[in-house]
Amino acid sequence: MENHRNFAGRFDWKLFFILVIFLIISLLAISSAQTTGQYGATNFVIKQLQWYVIGAFIVAFVMYFEPDQYKKMSWYLYGFGVLLLLLLIFMPEGPGQLGEPVNGAKSWYHLPIGNIQPSEFMKTFYILAVSRVISKHHEQYGIKTIKTDFILLGKIGLTLFVPLAFIMSQPDLGSSLVFLAITAAIIIVAGISWKIILPVFISGVAVGGTLLWMAIYMQTFLEEKLGFSHYQFARIYSWLDPYAYSSDWGYHLITSLNAIGSGEIFGKGYMDREVYVAENHTDFIFTVIGEEWGFLGASFVICLYFLLIYHLTKTTLTLKDPFCTYVCAGIIAMITFHVFENIGMTIQLLPITGIPLPFLSYGGSSLMGNALAIGLVFSMKFHYRTYMFSASDDED
Repeated sequence: MENHRNFAGRFDWKLFFILVIFLIISLLAISSAQTTGQYGATNFVIKQLQWYVIGAFIVAFVMYFEPDQYKKMSWYLYGFGVLLLLLLIFMPEGPGQLGEPVNGAKSWYHLPIGNIQPSEFMKTFYILAVSRVISKHHEQYGIKTIKTDFILLGKIGLTLFVPLAFIMSQPDLGSSLVFLAITAAIIIVAGISWKIILPVFISGVAVGGTLLWMAIYMQTFLEEKLGFSHYQFARIYSWLDPYAYSSDWGYHLITSLNAIGSGEIFGKGYMDREVYVAENHTDFIFTVIGEEWGFLGASFVICLYFLLIYHLTKTTLTLKDPFCTYVCAGIIAMITFHVFENIGMTIQLLPITGIPLPFLSYGGSSLMGNALAIGLVFSMKFHYRTYMFSASDDED
């Protein structure tokens, strides 16, 4: 049993190698993206590598602590994340100031080391807090009833409300949708009765569908009677008919479709892109992959994400502690939604929301936030194996 006590026997090597492949793809895609000259002399490959190194230290640090310690610290981390969102409101907004808005959203701290988006960290802090809420609730109510399920749903809603309110006020629609996706996934695995979940989900879909229909066919009513502005629906209009907004809101989508489509099956080759796509090293990194590596390369990247999500799901199923299960479910939902939304927006499957592609898009906040989440998975796998074999080792 000694092999299971040492680091090599307990470390999740499969997850590590998957992340290494993402690192290689990210550096290759970013190195090609910056050849267009739109980013000046900044070498984003070196900066991305630096963020990956910082992310590796975060994973190592997070993995050191046991899941029970994170359960105890969850509310403190949640409070810290909320504090970061709150302080962002009071940051000065002028050019070069700490709270200068980016693309109309006050979502970033502009620090000497780079721009930091607190919502990226709040996602994981929220997952920890809501997982503790659910696990403590089940410990308190041994017998599950419709009443106790409603109480649990109310607790989850209150935990979600605070960070969601701050993020929507920035405004940051993309991150808000991520929080809703995380919450939906955790509610499903929390054991709440489908007699409650189904009506709630159907109501949510109905409200969303109604608003989308009204945004398409009742714009005048929404603008004149309810006070909405045309600007707020521009992304929906440009998503449905990008060529009607080719000079502004539809420009990104049109260039994205042209880039990915021109890659055809095998792609044009490394650094042989011809279509100019703005911000293609961040939110539109998938357009670089699609144009240079074609359908085969894009499919490989998508399959790699499937492999990552499959591995995380398989790891979750081996965990017996409910708190760990809820945390992993939230992390899986977070990564899955990011991938689905980011790739979907580049191929007109979904509206553009500004969500980065995990582990591939350039960005310190995204990488550090994902490293924090993945570090928790490493921790649970690492320390769970220690727990599994401790009894047998004692007997030896």
